[in-house]
Amino acid sequence: MTHYDVLVVGAGFSGIGAAIKLREAGFDDFLIVEDGDGVGGAWHWNTYPGVAVDIPSFSYQFSFYKRDDWSRVYAPGDELKNYAEDCVDRFGLRDRLRLNTRIDSAAFDEVHDHWKLGTTGGDQFTARHVVVATGVLTQPKPPAIDGLDSFGGTIMHTARWDHDVDLRGKRVAIIGTGASAVQVIPSIAETVDRLTVFQRTPIWCLPKPDARLTRPLREALRRVPGAKRLTRVLSQAYVEANFPIAAHFTGVPVAKFGEKLARRFLRKEVADPVVREKLTPRYALGCKRPSFSNDYLRTFNRDNVVLETAGIERVTPQGIRTVEGVEHEVDVLILATGFKVFESGNMPPFRTTGLGGTDLETWWDTHRFQAYQGVSVPGFPNLFMILGPYGYNGSSYFNLIETQSRHILRCLTEARRSGATRVEVTEEANRAYFEKVLARRPQQVFFQGGCGSANSYYFDKHGDVPFRPSLTLETMWTSARFDLGHYRFAGKAVDDAA
Repeated sequence: MTHYDVLVVGAGFSGIGAAIKLREAGFDDFLIVEDGDGVGGAWHWNTYPGVAVDIPSFSYQFSFYKRDDWSRVYAPGDELKNYAEDCVDRFGLRDRLRLNTRIDSAAFDEVHDHWKLGTTGGDQFTARHVVVATGVLTQPKPPAIDGLDSFGGTIMHTARWDHDVDLRGKRVAIIGTGASAVQVIPSIAETVDRLTVFQRTPIWCLPKPDARLTRPLREALRRVPGAKRLTRVLSQAYVEANFPIAAHFTGVPVAKFGEKLARRFLRKEVADPVVREKLTPRYALGCKRPSFSNDYLRTFNRDNVVLETAGIERVTPQGIRTVEGVEHEVDVLILATGFKVFESGNMPPFRTTGLGGTDLETWWDTHRFQAYQGVSVPGFPNLFMILGPYGYNGSSYFNLIETQSRHILRCLTEARRSGATRVEVTEEANRAYFEKVLARRPQQVFFQGGCGSANSYYFDKHGDVPFRPSLTLETMWTSARFDLGHYRFAGKAVDDAA
């Protein structure tokens, strides 16, 4: 059993970012444990055709390591994967990685004030502190459809794409029209013989302000003083308007403007009025994750692409049968059915036992999803999360990583200064934070009454939407200035001093 001061679970950008900041603050006794065989998280697992970032690349990167060689405004997935690898090497994390190691249990040892962690492979670790950086877009969520196991052709989820499968000339079906499907569908439509798209809920699709970054533009980013900073500021403002402001502050009519733009775009892109009507959402923009694409909607003008909106009765050995009795014969079935997010098996991502034997999943089932600033839960000392409930406000994921890492490092630094072996958020601070985010619900689009038909993964099993209802600047400010008295620091050195 190997002991570390800090164990970081996950080697996506969350884990990489947390580890960089740990080392920067002088915490060198840490290990990053990763389930997969490579780093990058979502960008390691998601390699489907057309995969790309869905916010401008200038925002989708660390503020302390801004690249100037993105090929496009919205970088393709392989460039994000390369960026992850580059960060690992640039900041000297390669020797702190343990790949192909899946944590399946964590229990707090109240005698020694550390966590005991087990793995599926039988290895065990102990760590004074644990940072959970497992993300949400990595664990595929298969659909609950009868007969799925009986299908005689090839099945694959978008997050586990099989590149050995040749789609040329094949009859292909894709279930789902979420963010991944919006990228896959136009990327394979020209290749396949027939593509049948099974849509349960249409997605809001807006034009994508994408463009190739030419060599002169990249040179300007590299050489002109302040160019990278300026593009990031402009990009951040664009991202902020598209979700944090639109979703959390409905008094600002950004969402209504977006709906008008999306409807105009739909009319322009899709020729058939019947298909156009089927692609029109009946819920408010912001209720679920919108998409940005210049190719998705026009793909439904193709003769070899069929939009099927009838419910699926079952999967058969030959294909898919709808509730209307129509059977679509299929060679390859693609599941674009999303991921486990705020649900059992992903929140938390492994069995977690805190003080008094309290199970975290059970605690959340009883008390609803909640965590102080999305980082800490009372009763689970020395455990910190990058993407805990009410931590992410919908802006750039990299803002979240840096904000939460700042919060965590303030706690660890204070523990080191005071000699504390136990760091636990107080029940009072957690309760006050939870009450604060719930009080802001009337401003959020999710609770305006227009989301009933959205089928959005934003809503958890309690009917809550555990997004942080804050502007990005507020999250940055509070992570740097929250009262350390909101945590209880305990341990031999602290107790002796008291």
